[in-house]
Amino acid sequence: MTENTPKCLLSLGRTTILDLQLEQLRSCGIEDITIVTGFCDGMVRAHCGNSCRYILNPVFDSTNSIYSLWLALQEQRGGIIVLNSDVVVHPRILRNLVDSPHPDALTISFQGGMGQEEMKVQVREGRILDISKDMDPAAADGENVGLVKFSATGAERLFATAGALVRSGVVKAWAPRAFQEMCATHALYAVSTAGLPWIEIDFPEDLEHARSRIYPSLCGDR
Repeated sequence: MTENTPKCLLSLGRTTILDLQLEQLRSCGIEDITIVTGFCDGMVRAHCGNSCRYILNPVFDSTNSIYSLWLALQEQRGGIIVLNSDVVVHPRILRNLVDSPHPDALTISFQGGMGQEEMKVQVREGRILDISKDMDPAAADGENVGLVKFSATGAERLFATAGALVRSGVVKAWAPRAFQEMCATHALYAVSTAGLPWIEIDFPEDLEHARSRIYPSLCGDR
């Protein structure tokens, strides 16, 4: 399914993953949108046109999301929302993050029963204590959704943290590696999904679930 198409342009019925995300961001008043591209860069640009800005990760096939995040932070100043392009969320999940009183916050699905694939999170008194795929599932409080908000101050701290990691050779890590480094000295708060539907699309069965269950439920709330 993704041999010649980027995952973000896979269909969800009447729309694509990326189009749904753009619609939800704009419904929250977020119009300044930058897409970090890599695989099929031209296809994404042609699909979205002049409605977004673009940053190409020219080494996408040998780096990971921390490098793409670092590239984006070089171009974007001020407060930011970071959203993984393979996540389908209920619109109120995004709205709750945007409206959260916490300046720097991570959306968390509080749950158990996680395995090795999930990006697991520990939370203490509302603050992110640790975030890692390698965490013992029994020690985790929930899963990172792939949706995070930073104030202007938090974004500057994130830029410095991601930059230090990249310069030290950490280019194949996930973006949450930078969040993990930050949360030891900078308050990063958890915002719950509150049981609202969402899914990260990693496997064909995730896409099928998104098409058959998650997306139809979102359409009913529009």
